[in-house]
Amino acid sequence: MPSSRRVTPAPSPTAPSDTPTGYRSLLRNREFSGLYISFTLTVAASTLSGFALGALVNHRTGSPFLTAVSMYGATLATVLGALTLMSVADGKRPRRTLLLLQLVSLAGVAAQAVPGLPLVARFALLLTLGFFQSLGTGTRLGLLAEVVPVSAYAPARSLMNVTSGGTAILGYAVGAVLLRYLSPYELFAVAAALTALGTVVVAATVREHSIRLTRRPGLRRTWTTNAELFAHPGRRTLLLNLWVPNGLIVGCEALFLSYDPEGAGTLLAAASAGMLLGDLIVGRLLDAERRRRVAFALRLLLAAPFLLFAAHPPVLVAAVAVGLAGVGFAATLPLQEQLLEQTPEAIRGQVQGVESAGRMTCQGIGAALAGGLAQFVAPGTAMAVVAGVSVAVTVLCRPSLRTGPGAAVRGRTYRGSTAAARPTSDA
Repeated sequence: MPSSRRVTPAPSPTAPSDTPTGYRSLLRNREFSGLYISFTLTVAASTLSGFALGALVNHRTGSPFLTAVSMYGATLATVLGALTLMSVADGKRPRRTLLLLQLVSLAGVAAQAVPGLPLVARFALLLTLGFFQSLGTGTRLGLLAEVVPVSAYAPARSLMNVTSGGTAILGYAVGAVLLRYLSPYELFAVAAALTALGTVVVAATVREHSIRLTRRPGLRRTWTTNAELFAHPGRRTLLLNLWVPNGLIVGCEALFLSYDPEGAGTLLAAASAGMLLGDLIVGRLLDAERRRRVAFALRLLLAAPFLLFAAHPPVLVAAVAVGLAGVGFAATLPLQEQLLEQTPEAIRGQVQGVESAGRMTCQGIGAALAGGLAQFVAPGTAMAVVAGVSVAVTVLCRPSLRTGPGAAVRGRTYRGSTAAARPTSDA
């Protein structure tokens, strides 16, 4: 089952000084609070609208496949944004861009509330919203790097990750309750209202920030930046480690229902609890240096407990293993910090948008691969095999990450960019 689970930037002229920052200090930052609240409302709206569409499709078709696609298919459209127009995330007026993308999302969710809309049109809207939401994510993360200090970026991402997971869990629970009293169309209307409120919050709290592009964003600009992003060995290795192990383990989680239909809820809850705990500990309690020291262990922890599923353990033992593995998702935080260190200021939004979209897409691919393997072997065996591949990727890529060429970005620029990358030593 795809998940929304998961960079310390160089100092920006608009960010406060580099001092230790906790969650309370972050929330006293007006602009961060605006981005955070609007993000939370967006996640809530996306969860409710996905639940409403899944209920509607299931009622009309009775197809498990179409129901699953209706709930999670938007994540597969995020890669289209990364490949085409993600450069808009680094435009000269990112606040305006985010507001426009919020309004597009509002229009799409509101359109889903129309009772007579054919299912084909609803799926087209779903993919369109996934595309624009990926651009919104890149723009939001680019703004986040502008409004928080160097020392606060990982705690900021940690807080948003924790809130995202908690909001999604709560959203599904609330959605199930609301559907007892409301129709799916009325639930879409609630999601549209939350999206509208998030747009108002951004308009009221976030200032405009200039990232100083010298070229207009567009398809060519996106391709040029993406090509240079993947041409750099250090960044390419970081993206590989951010995408592949994460996506494969989400693929393992997609088999919980097949492994134990009655205990799947317990396993999913354990995974979510572990993820939240890991983000709290790694993002809030560890500094950047300690995060880097534990990053490799966390990447191993993400996959190693799933090897136990080859022995088909009882649900309680499996839940403990899954909870421990969930803590490993926090490995994305130090990897994102390193990625942003190696990213010129002028393209932060696009790089972070590509990272997020690629991770979401790999989660969908991981679920498909694990599900396909489970057609031929037992689900527990399939999870162990997929987890073994994740461990192998982590081990094989470790030397590259340990000696990643952070210095190679010093003084380098991307074509069309006026901002050079900051030295790694600035972090």
